[in-house]
Order: sequence, then C-alpha cells, then structure tokens
Amino acid sequence: MQTSTPGSAPGTRERIVVAAARLVQRQGYVGTGIKQIATEAGATLGSVYHFFPGGKEAVAVAAIKHGDEEFAALLREALDSADAPAAAVEECARRLATALRASGWTDGCPVTAAALETLGTDSEIQQACADALRGWQDLVATRLLRAGLDRTAAREVAGTVVSTLEGAEVTAQVTRSEEPLLQAGRQLARLVSTYL
Repeated sequence: MQTSTPGSAPGTRERIVVAAARLVQRQGYVGTGIKQIATEAGATLGSVYHFFPGGKEAVAVAAIKHGDEEFAALLREALDSADAPAAAVEECARRLATALRASGWTDGCPVTAAALETLGTDSEIQQACADALRGWQDLVATRLLRAGLDRTAAREVAGTVVSTLEGAEVTAQVTRSEEPLLQAGRQLARLVSTYL
C-alpha cells in the first residue's frame, strides 16, 4: 500500500476533510467558513477549492461522510462488544457518553448540526445526513437480526435506538452530563430485552 508523504495531495485532502468534520460537528454548517477550514487543515484556500470545486457544500458533504464513517465504526465496535444485544445497545450509549465527556461536551453527533441547519432543503448535505442515519439504523438492525428478531421488529427497534441515542446525545451536551445517555442506554436495553 502506498502511503502519502507530508504535503502530498491525498494528505492535504484528508486534512481538509477531517478539519471540516470537526468544525461542522462543533459549530454547525452555517457557523463554519471555508477560510476557517483551510486554516484548521493547514491548507491554502486554493487547495480547498482544488479538491472541492463545489465549495463549502462539497467540503461539508465529505466531512459528514467522514463523521458518518467514524460514528459507524464506534457503533459497530460497541454492538460487537457483548453477546447479549441488550448489553451491546447499552454499551453504545456508554461509549457515546464517555467520548462526549472527553471532548468537553463539544463533539456530539457528526450529522446533527448540519442536518438541522439544512432541514427543508433538497441539498447534498441533507442527503448525506439521511444516508448516515439510515446506515446507523442498518447496523443496529443487523445486530438485532443476528440475535433472532424478525426483520420488522429489528428495523423498528433499530430506528428507536438511533433516534433515542441522537436525542440523548444532544441533551447530554446541553446539560453537560453523561446521565441522559446512560439513562437512554438502560431504557433501550430494557426495550431490546422485551423482544428476546
């Protein structure tokens, strides 16, 4: 596998995407400027437009996809951490709470801010956010199917899990407390247990 050297094009593009992902996650899409992304990435404005000719929206879409992949990896790892699906779902909430506290309550869901700011639009940002949420729901549903839930129940419970974790994470950020996520995890584990 070929690795990029410092200053090479792939390294610069990746730095831009990661910087944009963090900024959008913390400040939202509207609050994040293209110049700020370039500065945070240690890149020139010209290189941002070179990699993302569509400008700020194109960078934001790449950033949301990056955040989606990071969150999906955390979700996958947590869902595979316990044999019992109820315990696995509770572990998801626990890991989210730990990560949120470690970030000083700033690094919440990688799509929430952008999704809320672009509601009612038919933008690529809104599509990337919707794809992320569906993908996370699919991960949870797959885990529940492996545990023996039928397809309909697995899909509905997975939707409830993702929606609840999203809301609990925002509440945890606002209150600067892990407890909303931990409570949600306990209640979701009880819900999952009723299906088994």
